Amino acid sequence: MSAEQGLRERKKEQTRQAISEAARRLFAERGFDAVTIADVARAADVSEGTVFNYFPAKEDLFYSEMETFEATLVEAVRRRAPGESVLAAFRRFVLEGSRRLADEEVADVIATAGRIVKASPALQARERQIVSDYTHSLAALLAQEAGARAGAVEPWVVANALMGVQRALVEHVRARVLSSIRGPKLAADLRSQARRAFARLERGLGDYGVKR
Repeated sequence: MSAEQGLRERKKEQTRQAISEAARRLFAERGFDAVTIADVARAADVSEGTVFNYFPAKEDLFYSEMETFEATLVEAVRRRAPGESVLAAFRRFVLEGSRRLADEEVADVIATAGRIVKASPALQARERQIVSDYTHSLAALLAQEAGARAGAVEPWVVANALMGVQRALVEHVRARVLSSIRGPKLAADLRSQARRAFARLERGLGDYGVKR
């Protein structure tokens, strides 16, 4: 990459970051639904068109990091080492990511995001859509790897089970943060819950919830 191209890319990333930071600040102050794209553009000192160039919808301003995480999670499964199972790769990615929860500042970000999402039906709907989209992506990857016929149920079941654990852990962390659990205790709690959940998937459901 030439020096000129490198400078252009850095400027684009700086603009994207400025827009993202302005949006997060406004969402935290006013709530998601009360903020317009025009508000974000003014706060970032750019045009509305520039905002849309980087973030096609207002929800993208809030969920761009989540979409990056979900895409990286699917890619971690795709690039797993020979001999490593899908479950092992998925679990490893989740547990490695839990380390960042030991940072007190991360808990503050989670708490703010949790309150904003709770107050916005639009964000709740978009979050469900993102999860659905990446569950489909994971299921398609598993079906392709297995050479499964079109419409096969097993890859879909596996993808939903794994993504279900991930989403349950997200909700668990949000709830724990809002109840003032944070730092190393929060990270340890997530790892404990994750290991139990993934161990259940490892064993299967045949012995779970047998009614006495």
